[in-house]
Amino acid sequence: MGDSIKVILPKLGESILNATVVQWFKKVGDRVALDEPLLEVSTDKVNSEIPSPVAGVLQQILALPDQELQVGDVLALISTNASTAPHVANPSGMEEFISPSVMRLLKDKGIGLTEMGKIPRTGQGGRLTKQDVEEFASKPSCPVMASSPEERVKMSAIRKAIADNMVKSFYEAPHASLITEVDVTKILKVIQEQKSSFLAQTGTKLTITHFVARAMARALQAFPFINASLEGDTIVMKRFVNLGIAVSVDQGVMVPVIKNCEQKTIAEIAKEISALAEKARRHALLPNEIREGSITLTNFGMTGTLIGIPIIRYPEVAIVGLGAIAKKVVAMPDDSIAIRSMVFTSLTFDHRVLDGIYGCGFLNALKKHLEEDISF
Repeated sequence: MGDSIKVILPKLGESILNATVVQWFKKVGDRVALDEPLLEVSTDKVNSEIPSPVAGVLQQILALPDQELQVGDVLALISTNASTAPHVANPSGMEEFISPSVMRLLKDKGIGLTEMGKIPRTGQGGRLTKQDVEEFASKPSCPVMASSPEERVKMSAIRKAIADNMVKSFYEAPHASLITEVDVTKILKVIQEQKSSFLAQTGTKLTITHFVARAMARALQAFPFINASLEGDTIVMKRFVNLGIAVSVDQGVMVPVIKNCEQKTIAEIAKEISALAEKARRHALLPNEIREGSITLTNFGMTGTLIGIPIIRYPEVAIVGLGAIAKKVVAMPDDSIAIRSMVFTSLTFDHRVLDGIYGCGFLNALKKHLEEDISF
């Protein structure tokens, strides 16, 4: 008889301690090859495929879809003996055969492991059938289907991890925020003039975000304490600018990272943002594409919001927020009046690491780059 090999949840990142099962690519009894993807799991940062550590037969599935697991937990057993009987584990720890179709139905009905143990079984040998699940889900007492004036929705793994990170950041780091108004009329003119040629050259649209990303990278060269992290009582200033760009996805916000942004041109920044954003929306980001950020940019202005005060992404010490562009009547330096395109830009920072006057200096530098340094 062959050995049973454990498939465990590996460490998917430096700060990632848990993940949630999204879907299984294999069902119990299927043959699997070495390094063949078995299942997909999600964390707050990225979705990852877990490969098989050996060639053999999927003998047991020990983690159902939507189940949250810790790093090191056993996901499945793989047997090197093809005759090994397939099983899955039930909530009580007893082994019980559950067909893949029943497992899919449990997921579709939103019935988790705890509720699954309450379902009466009518199948041969006390096995759970699809009819058992359907009848249980149709009862008013079913915790998933019960009618109620309230609807309770369990946080997804991504949403929960984001919440945990935000709470940690907010309560560990004393937040302070500053806001300035930037005239982006010249930038918008350049975008209008260059949009067709830029799209033909790069395959992506030219936007205000690309100019802000480059301006941040340049301004940070003069204000390194903002491009830093705090480790105990040590401030770690980064000589590189790894800029995180917040991207809205169906389960929350993903933050892919543009590495060495200070070395990139507008075109290179635009192409990388476009590629990473598209991968984020497909949940196809690789772990190294969301690691080692040194500062974050969030553009809530795309929703029409004028001003926002975002929360710092731990362990970074600052985040820049970009509001919606609005036309305003503005007094010019020569006392004339003009209609200009203006945008509120905020800086939220960890007050333990830097003071307000330092943050003001960075915002002024950012404003100057955006208003004056707009060449490609």
